[in-house]
Amino acid sequence: MSNYKKIPFKPTFNLIQDVEKKLGNFKYKILVLSGKGGVGKTFISSMLSLALAERARTVAILDADIHGSSIPSILGLHGTRHYADEEGNILPVEGPLGVKVVAVNLMLDSPDLPVVWRGPLVARAILDLLSKVKWGSGDYLIVDLPPGTGDAVITITQSIPSMTGAIVVTAPNMLSETIVSKAINFAAKNNIRLLGIVENLSYYRCPHCGRISQVLGKSTGEQLAGKFGTRLLAKIPIDPSINDAIDQGVPYILAYEDGGAAKAIRSLADELISIVES
Repeated sequence: MSNYKKIPFKPTFNLIQDVEKKLGNFKYKILVLSGKGGVGKTFISSMLSLALAERARTVAILDADIHGSSIPSILGLHGTRHYADEEGNILPVEGPLGVKVVAVNLMLDSPDLPVVWRGPLVARAILDLLSKVKWGSGDYLIVDLPPGTGDAVITITQSIPSMTGAIVVTAPNMLSETIVSKAINFAAKNNIRLLGIVENLSYYRCPHCGRISQVLGKSTGEQLAGKFGTRLLAKIPIDPSINDAIDQGVPYILAYEDGGAAKAIRSLADELISIVES
């Protein structure tokens, strides 16, 4: 007779019910998405979480990019990992300013190990993760989605209950309209309220003469927001100090409080609070 302990398989429907219970104690649940990678969506998600925490909000952030988890590095969480309590619940890692962080990279023996999973396995893993984390309660849950509209994105958006809305991150270039269209249409098809657009890498201001250069191309944020009947929440400038902070292993807006991008991100947090809490 086998000595193995038999654990019953939990159907997907039951997992989704568990997710709804676990996440039901957050007042506001915000998706951060983009139509493609490379626009700085993860940077915006992580710094926005810190800016909200500075404003006395309790915040949790989910790094839902299974294959490219990087929020722990951006938040300066080095040498930390997830643990479980006696009941088998996964405990979030406490990041800067008390932000709760949940990320696949915090479960790996080394952050450079690849996660080589196919789509259906990723979707199931996300449901398992959401249902087993001891989320507790709070004001904001920020969900940093993978780029695009694949299996992982669909699973998350259809599993998290009572989504407050979505922020679309883009950058000024000739593909902006196509990128934003994909993200906005995805939100609309899933009945998710569009809170607005963030134009990242919007411009560069010379620290010596103050001259503004549009390095990546003409800013289209206002035009896109007008076309889609939404707000331009913020224009985040290019700031070389962001790379310096990442190299130093520290969160940018805490290390460079007076940076141009730091000020813009705090304004974004204030705008988000104004929209969802009123």
